Amino acid sequence: MEAVRAGDHDRYVSALYAPADKRQALFSLYAFNAEIASVRDRIHEALPGEVRLQWWRDVIAAEAAVSGNPLADALKVTIADRGLPKAAFDNMLEARIFDLYDDPMPSRTDLEGYCGETAAALIQLAAMVLDPIEAPRFAELAGRAGCAQAMTGLLLLLPLHRRRGQCFVPADILAAAGSSPEEFVSGDGGPGAERAVAAMMALAQEHLSAFEQGASAVPETLRPAFLPLALTRAYLGKMKDDRRSPLSGAVRLSALRRHWLLLRRAMRGWPAI
Repeated sequence: MEAVRAGDHDRYVSALYAPADKRQALFSLYAFNAEIASVRDRIHEALPGEVRLQWWRDVIAAEAAVSGNPLADALKVTIADRGLPKAAFDNMLEARIFDLYDDPMPSRTDLEGYCGETAAALIQLAAMVLDPIEAPRFAELAGRAGCAQAMTGLLLLLPLHRRRGQCFVPADILAAAGSSPEEFVSGDGGPGAERAVAAMMALAQEHLSAFEQGASAVPETLRPAFLPLALTRAYLGKMKDDRRSPLSGAVRLSALRRHWLLLRRAMRGWPAI
């Protein structure tokens, strides 16, 4: 719980709206996600980062119940008790290798695949914890939700990624905007940078709209898994309205507004569209 509160506060708050007997399992999932998502922040060279991700792969695959790492042991209990598929965690770890390098994202299809194996998979795993009977019905919706959430998160992290020389904006989107990965991460990004960012925002919005089309059907039992999506529309809206481009500065929502948006969605769910 403390690891999630420190590393992923929005998901921490979302988990608090889950039934008490489900929270520990959710915290273990979210702590694992926060850990592997921040490997590059803590380990600045790619090879040691890959070693760390492989360590997680080995621990999850091992039959032994105890690894000596509290986060890993909590996750293994969750996987065993909730019958979660180990392949999903293996895919998440494989996708996170991309974070460690500066290779450009090749295409929109590759970006959607990355989002599917990371954010979307996390939503679906959380749904399986919350209600294993209902969760499979909403796997496609989890895919849309994960793409919207992850793409918005990548837009929020644009300044950091550009400083590192990382480019998560797909090369085909950049080419259509008249830019390239090399130009996008250098200087002011070049004349096509703003068009590429607008295209990324439109793609995130496309997935968010597809999610919202079916979100009213999400049962109350699964609502906490999708709850962080309450912030995605607000972030995208602020990016459109804010005079400062996501290229130059992080878009922020106040803690009070984030808590209010999560509370409102937890109580009311999503309206029918």
